[in-house]
Amino acid sequence: MNDSQYNLIADELLLAVEEAIEDCGVDIDYEGVGGLLTLTFKNASKIIINKQAPLHEVWVATKFNGHHFIYENDCWKDKRAGDEFWQFLSQAVSTQAEAEITLSAE
Repeated sequence: MNDSQYNLIADELLLAVEEAIEDCGVDIDYEGVGGLLTLTFKNASKIIINKQAPLHEVWVATKFNGHHFIYENDCWKDKRAGDEFWQFLSQAVSTQAEAEITLSAE
């Protein structure tokens, strides 16, 4: 994947996360600026999702830990655990929002 392809795919992911948060029915604030998306929860905890363009990765920092995702086979996967991005994010958001939330790109 070249830099242009990465940027297009990663930007689409961040936009899809914003839309999923908007549609999830739980009050979660978000702010996206220059490849960085910050989700802020009522308990003041945050999840930060950011592009790592030199590595062609997307990094997610939660209250508990950080994860690095790479794009392969049309899917963002955690480099260490192999978790799919949307499954991981749904679980992380549910934990920090203290509510059951399922996020997806659709």
